Amino acid sequence: MARSPNDALILTFALGGFASAFATRLTDPLVTVLSLDFAADPARVALLATAFALPYALVQPVLGPVADAVGKRRVIAFALAFQAVFLAASALAPTLLILLLLRALTGMAGGGVFPSTLALFGDRVPLAERQVAISRFLVCAVAGQMMGGAAAGLLEPLIGWRGLMVLCGSLSALGALIVLRDRSPEPRGRIDVGQALTRYKFLLSYRPALTLFWVVGIEGMLLFGGFPYFATHLHASGLGGTREAGLTVAAFGLGGFVYAMSAPMLLKRVGQRRMMRLGGALAGAGLATIALAPAAAVFVAAGGLLGLGFFMLHNSLQTRVTEIAPQFRASTVSLHAFHFFLGQALGPVLLGMTASLLGLSGALLLNACGLVALGMFMGMRRNAS
Repeated sequence: MARSPNDALILTFALGGFASAFATRLTDPLVTVLSLDFAADPARVALLATAFALPYALVQPVLGPVADAVGKRRVIAFALAFQAVFLAASALAPTLLILLLLRALTGMAGGGVFPSTLALFGDRVPLAERQVAISRFLVCAVAGQMMGGAAAGLLEPLIGWRGLMVLCGSLSALGALIVLRDRSPEPRGRIDVGQALTRYKFLLSYRPALTLFWVVGIEGMLLFGGFPYFATHLHASGLGGTREAGLTVAAFGLGGFVYAMSAPMLLKRVGQRRMMRLGGALAGAGLATIALAPAAAVFVAAGGLLGLGFFMLHNSLQTRVTEIAPQFRASTVSLHAFHFFLGQALGPVLLGMTASLLGLSGALLLNACGLVALGMFMGMRRNAS
């Protein structure tokens, strides 16, 4: 990977992105373990994903205007610090209900990391270089997802799920300290609730922005709805359990890593619109393969294909949203993240309902078709239409 003038910026916020992504998917492969530990139904434990994602989404309309007013770097540092505290507390959770509440608080804190970082990149990186810079920062987040999934599957037998929470919290605390070392000047203004509501009214009536919001929400719902069910599906199919589910999440991250490394070449040779069509097709193929996998190795490998397709599509959406309303970029990106994580929060619930009618494989196949259609739809649209 060639050096970029934006490397120093990327490195400053790298660990924060890593820690945030690590925390996001940490509990997905642990559903079976946690259900045994708390003597709870796996479907109820799977709601840990919703408990994290829904508050992450709901806090976005608040954090966006705050970041625009007081500075994005400050919001990122405080978010990482609070995330560290709540993860450490999660290690002591005596009941599933307490763990659900702490995952909700962790989601609220984590909501200030990635969206604010994307908005900060929008401020500091020229548009011509932005998708490559974001994709390189994405390497750090992808590595976090890989480590989160792999650690959950491989380290849980050694240090337990409580030890994993402490490990993740330590990474968040270190990330906060590194971000605080960045001394680039930021505006410091007053939080104006009326102005924030005016911005949101504009964005929710502005067709290019509204299209991106709806698309990313549906994307999150279709793709991440099945993640908490991977261990259960593997166990029911006789293909494995927590370890294989963790490896699948890690393979998903590896697919994103492959995309991030090849993003400059893909943008040059394929272009953003065709890359979104290809991304939707690959993500759909990966999820369909997971639904029908005859062996654990195929299941895990399909996670890599799913990750490659997802990041090709999602990184293009991220780049587009940073230029929708540059005058209040943090509010725009936060509203985008609100829809994305609201989709993630609804995904496991809706997939569980669909699985009761079609079976889990049928529900995953339906979501796979939706991802293909989504990529085709966005691939036909220009930036400003």
